[in-house]
Amino acid sequence: MMDKVVEGLLWYVAFLFSTTLHEASHAFVAWRLGDSTAYEGGQVTLDPIPHIRREPIGTVLVPLVSFALGGWMIGWASVPYDPRWAYENPRSSAKMSAAGPAANLLLALLAALAIRLGIAAGIFNPPDSIDFAHVIESTQSGALTTVAAFINVFFSLNLLLFIFNLLPLPPLDGSGIIPLFLSTERARKYLSVVHSGSFSLIGIMVAWNVFDYIYDPLHLLFINILFYPIAQYH
Repeated sequence: MMDKVVEGLLWYVAFLFSTTLHEASHAFVAWRLGDSTAYEGGQVTLDPIPHIRREPIGTVLVPLVSFALGGWMIGWASVPYDPRWAYENPRSSAKMSAAGPAANLLLALLAALAIRLGIAAGIFNPPDSIDFAHVIESTQSGALTTVAAFINVFFSLNLLLFIFNLLPLPPLDGSGIIPLFLSTERARKYLSVVHSGSFSLIGIMVAWNVFDYIYDPLHLLFINILFYPIAQYH
């Protein structure tokens, strides 16, 4: 029972920090590019409390329930923005959308660096098989086992958030990035269409159904490239 509690705590710390940085990055870039909505709401911060207050179900209830029932965490958070600003400044809006996944990619790369350093120092080893929460294993017992468990989840979770949010389906960030590649006029027409509620519902349903087919091979590809180019896990 205690092991499960510790595992859940590691998951939640990784989830909450990763989600907070993701949303704070959206808020910071929007603020710097002219939309102060999230800044005025207190979301330009790494303090998770404002983000929890805005989305208590997505940041607390759903992650804890999903872990209790399935052994892994899902959830969400959000920051407010001015849709009129986004419509008038579609390229700036696209940069705001890109900031969240970029933050998760940065965290995944930092975790990857920690893994590489740990392998070089001999404190981490390749596991017999790879899964979401088992990318490395500790060569020593005690605190290093807990550190390895946290890094496993932190790396895979941020890679997941990066890939999932880049899917070009509304309301995911990948959909919001598309105006970077359109003219201003076409970008505004595009935003007018994809911001409707029906498109968002369809987008989430499609993303949820196709993501497993996308994430698992990419997760394995990143692991083989970053850590184990000789072993080549399958």
